[in-house]
Amino acid sequence: MEEKVVAVILVGGPTEGTTFRPLSFNTQKPLFPIAGHPMIHHQISACKTIPNLVQIFLIGLYEERELALYVSSISNELKVPVRYLKEDKPLGSAGGLYHFRDLIMEDEPVSAESANMFGELVADPNTKELLHYTEKPETFVSELINCGIYVFTPDIFSAIQGVFANREDKGTTSRLSGYESFHSATRVLPADFVRLDQDILSPLAGKKQLYTYETLDFWEQIKTPGMSLKCSGLYLAQYRHSTPHLLASGDGKKNATVVGDVYIHPSAKVHSTAKVGPNVSISANVRIGPGVRLLNCIILDEVEIQENALVMHAIVGWKSSVGKWSRADGDYNSKLGVTILGESVTVEDEVVVINCIVLPNKVLDVSMQEEIIL
Repeated sequence: MEEKVVAVILVGGPTEGTTFRPLSFNTQKPLFPIAGHPMIHHQISACKTIPNLVQIFLIGLYEERELALYVSSISNELKVPVRYLKEDKPLGSAGGLYHFRDLIMEDEPVSAESANMFGELVADPNTKELLHYTEKPETFVSELINCGIYVFTPDIFSAIQGVFANREDKGTTSRLSGYESFHSATRVLPADFVRLDQDILSPLAGKKQLYTYETLDFWEQIKTPGMSLKCSGLYLAQYRHSTPHLLASGDGKKNATVVGDVYIHPSAKVHSTAKVGPNVSISANVRIGPGVRLLNCIILDEVEIQENALVMHAIVGWKSSVGKWSRADGDYNSKLGVTILGESVTVEDEVVVINCIVLPNKVLDVSMQEEIIL
């Protein structure tokens, strides 16, 4: 009899950090669109290819209402049960896994954690045994990094239980991630807070219990909006091989000129004289006017880009408008990075916005450069 498999994706939760603002004001980070689909959609779709998969769990601290709608939709789309499990408090990457162990143990687990940091590891070149693991080392250890995707047997729960048993009553003081630090003002780990990397992987390295799988596929952190733009480009490039029907095409005659990898939602209206790409994602109900030039950008729902405007190295938020002959431009290497327009931002005609972050509901009637518009 074939063993059944479940997948677990750790989606984290909201913090007081500002790295993903202003985009996180309007949507939970896992639901932010990358290459035309919510960020978490790509991980769930990848899990769908796992043989004998019967269930996908999402574990995190986000409020359930918004995620519940998405979970219902993706379950129907993929014909695989997807369920969101909300933690009452931060438990760490391993603590959350252990907390819901009874649900997960209904099937053999496969865990995929959305990495928000990376650790370097050393593996035996022949057997691929994990020999050494260090979370965010201060000096160079290896070119191999932990992508945060794990395949476990049920013995993982015994290993987590062992951490609980060995932890001193006063807790463990150690370096925390920004998310963990926010929820642990004293920087002392609660008794039920367990991390897969420092508490499980590091102690088990070199004991013939952990093995690595090396992949040449891309891996990208998504801590800031600028990183999401890079990641969108990576997924669009992947579409060429995995799902080419999602990519747009056009030669400037009946449809807009499309250069490179571009996603255009079916409901979007793009004028035939516009030029789009490479690395452009256009969401639902967007209107792109005559002569518009778009490259390396994400255009979110219900945006209007008026005639002869230029948008590049930028993310344009929901219901925003870029006026005629205006320009929204960014630079990955600048202090503020790519230009970000929050929800319902209006850039009036003939205004240039370069390397700026603009919070929602602002009207820009003069040109700006290297500014945060509050």
